[in-house]
Formats: sequence, structure tokens, C-alpha cells
Amino acid sequence: MAPAGISTSSSITLHVNGEKYTLPVDNRTTLLDALRERLDLTGTKKGCDQGQCGACTVLVDGRRAVSCLTLAVAAEGREITTIEGVADGDELHPVQQAFVELDGFQCGYCTPGQICSALGVLKEHAEGWPSAATEDVRPEAGPPPLTPEEIRERMSGNLCRCGAYVSIVKAVAQAAETTQSTKEPVA
Repeated sequence: MAPAGISTSSSITLHVNGEKYTLPVDNRTTLLDALRERLDLTGTKKGCDQGQCGACTVLVDGRRAVSCLTLAVAAEGREITTIEGVADGDELHPVQQAFVELDGFQCGYCTPGQICSALGVLKEHAEGWPSAATEDVRPEAGPPPLTPEEIRERMSGNLCRCGAYVSIVKAVAQAAETTQSTKEPVA
């Protein structure tokens, strides 16, 4: 029980997929639970609930975030993108299209997190962020080639129990080529 005068709940406004939602939440509510249970956005999946599997990955201000470890109150006022907000109406984003074309999924449970993570990866890469696999990390070297090794390292926080990794890497590579050639915004 909270000490007298200390509130354990808040009314927050979440900006999700271009829409604003105001809702009361317990201060301990995770972003994942707010999205799934309060806003009925069930595309984001609860896997391990410990930040280890990446199934709950969403974009917060364009950066990858595991929503099971992010408090909803900490996401207030920030731009949140879930899998439901990636496509443009009926037109799939190039990352989604690549996952479909190259079978970057099997059971599909991890796919929303994989796609959101891939969007973050492509944005980080375009901005020149190095990874642990990047050989030349000097800023003047620019973005490293997006090799399969780079993609695997950058996507390593997202697990696939079905083992669709080969197709996931190919899908991210194809999406990178598509977004670079069409100047499609990555996220």
C-alpha cells in the first residue's frame, strides 16, 4: 500500500501510430500491457516478459524499445509505432513486403517484433551507427556495408523459436536495398 498522499496511478497520453490515447494506468504498467490490454493493439507480442526475446519490440521516437521493460508512464508524449502502424493503409512497408516475399517468418509470433526491430536497424544503419560487427567505427567511414554479419548482429536481440533467421536476414537486406533505392522512410 502506498503511503498517504502518494498516488500509484496516473492519467497518461500515449501517441501510438499517429493517434492520441488518454488513459488511467497503474504507474507500474508496462508499455506492452498498456498497448495490448488497454488499447487492444495485440500485434505486439508478450514473449519472455523479461526483455530477452524481442517479441515485444516497438519503436519509441523511432528507436527500438522492448515494451515489456518500458513503463507506460515513461512513454507518455513520445511517438510510439507498433506493427499496426507500419503499413500505409493496405500498402505494406518494404520491410513487411520483404518478410512476406522471402518467408521471414514461420509461426509468425515473433514477426511483429522482428519487423519493428528491422525498421530500427535500417534507421540506425542509415544514420551511421556502428554495431559490434562493424570493422571501421570511425564516423568519417560512414555507414558500414549491410552485410549478413552486420544484419545478424544488429538483429541479435530478436529471437525466433522457429529458426527463420536465414530468411529474416535476407528480408532485412532486401528491405535495405528497397528503401535505399526508393528513398522510402525506414520508420
